[in-house]
Amino acid sequence: MELRQCGGVTMRIERENFHIFTGGPGSGKTSVINALAARGHVTVAEVGRQIIKEQKAIGGDGLHTGDQAKFRDLMLSRSIHTYNAVSDCANPVFFDRGIPELVGYGALVGLPTPEYFHTAAAMFRYSKRVFIMPPWPEVYGNDTERVQDFAEAVKTWQMVAETYPQLGYELVEVPKADIAARVEFILAELRIPE
Repeated sequence: MELRQCGGVTMRIERENFHIFTGGPGSGKTSVINALAARGHVTVAEVGRQIIKEQKAIGGDGLHTGDQAKFRDLMLSRSIHTYNAVSDCANPVFFDRGIPELVGYGALVGLPTPEYFHTAAAMFRYSKRVFIMPPWPEVYGNDTERVQDFAEAVKTWQMVAETYPQLGYELVEVPKADIAARVEFILAELRIPE
């Protein structure tokens, strides 16, 4: 279904071939996305990481550690852009996070969630089954974009674990395993041949 204005009513875009990977920071999402990309699958990188790199490069404060409302709004705008950028793709598309979890970001950082986040989550729909990766202290680590500690990673996981079902999605927990095994699990769940 495409986004259309009809008598002042906005219709939803539904993409059953758009698959979200979610969870707390450092749970292995990006490693799995990179492995899928190496196998030739279409992937969409985490927009938050892109924004952090850009904001740091220009001295901006639209960061998780800076102006969190600005960071949240930038993530929504970029997420809609990336969703639309791959909307013509008929093959599976794998997203490192998705628009729905931005509905819960405000609560995570103590900000109100504007109604337009709910509108965006209702308009831009992904496959009903969302792959969630549990907190995993053995693989967790910080880098130049990920500055949260493990406790915050767990809180983020709890937020997404609550937010997605509230928005009509089913969570499929990806087992703690090496990257290849996680990829095999996901492709088997989706019945996508190797």
